Amino acid sequence: MKKILIDTNILISAAYSRKGLPRQAFDKAVSSSLYRCLICEQTLEEFWRIANRKFPERIGDFESFMAQALLLMEVISVSADAYDAEKEIRDIKDRPILRAAISASVDILLTGDKDFIESTIENPKIMKAAEFVTPRKQNES
Repeated sequence: MKKILIDTNILISAAYSRKGLPRQAFDKAVSSSLYRCLICEQTLEEFWRIANRKFPERIGDFESFMAQALLLMEVISVSADAYDAEKEIRDIKDRPILRAAISASVDILLTGDKDFIESTIENPKIMKAAEFVTPRKQNES
């Protein structure tokens, strides 16, 4: 079973709309026996901060989504230990998310964040929603 850490932007988009790739990726991750889904404490705090700031009129929808999501995901803490790989992440506010992923030995970090996507980090594997929903075959060029 692979461990997958789901980042804030995937969760916000999935909570906002039942359509779209972030929701499809979220649904695939939490409904498959192939994955153990994780969320770090910082992501959870960021989710609520963004939801309250950007979508106060939809906060009930976000509460319902997260109540269900937390039944399907494990909340992990952010390690106090820093890792060299963190230097690959431009936005220092995103570094604790990578730290949580590394300390929990996560296989996949599911995100739409450019700082993760444009990094050269290979472990955990950084995946966008589209890539996770429809993975390329190994033998394709």
